[in-house]
Amino acid sequence: MSYLGVGVSPGNVPVYHGSNVKVIDRRVKVAELVLRCVICVLAILAAVLIGTDTQVREIFTIRKKAKFTDMKALVFLVIANGLAAAYSLVQVLRCVLSMIRGTVLFSKPLAWAIFSGDQVMAYLSLSAVAASAQSAVFAKLGQPELQWMKTCTLYEKFCNQVGEGVASAVLASLSMVVLSAISAFSLFRLYGDSKGKSSGGW
Repeated sequence: MSYLGVGVSPGNVPVYHGSNVKVIDRRVKVAELVLRCVICVLAILAAVLIGTDTQVREIFTIRKKAKFTDMKALVFLVIANGLAAAYSLVQVLRCVLSMIRGTVLFSKPLAWAIFSGDQVMAYLSLSAVAASAQSAVFAKLGQPELQWMKTCTLYEKFCNQVGEGVASAVLASLSMVVLSAISAFSLFRLYGDSKGKSSGGW
């Protein structure tokens, strides 16, 4: 028997030899599906909260409308979460089709594509969250050394809704990090199996 009790057919489709491996793979697939659904919902929520957030204030007879496009970091965050939601939706459909067909593992090229996509989306979302969080701190606390005023004292409702959107984006990005670990496990397990075969198995 090869590594983890899994053998690979000529078409790179794993063939199972143990019930324990089937249970583990099923749990991994369920966890992946749940995480991708959570990411999709949180990313959409973050994009909607920030993208639809506006507030109008009148300052010295001048009407000023605050919107997310006034801050480039928020624009980046909305775009990143939109991409993350679309990517997660595509992957959710793939997971559902895979579960319906009864396949658990897949070819190495597909595993590499999924792993690479998950890594890119995780880094993209984390960088967007970091940039927006820094901008939010400046808006909330200001920067006296540079004479930057506390914007949130004027646009409290706008800042509160942005904060909710950023919080959703943070949860989505953390879920992506966990998902990246799962996709890495699924990918490198295939190579572990090849090593097991080359060493003669057990």
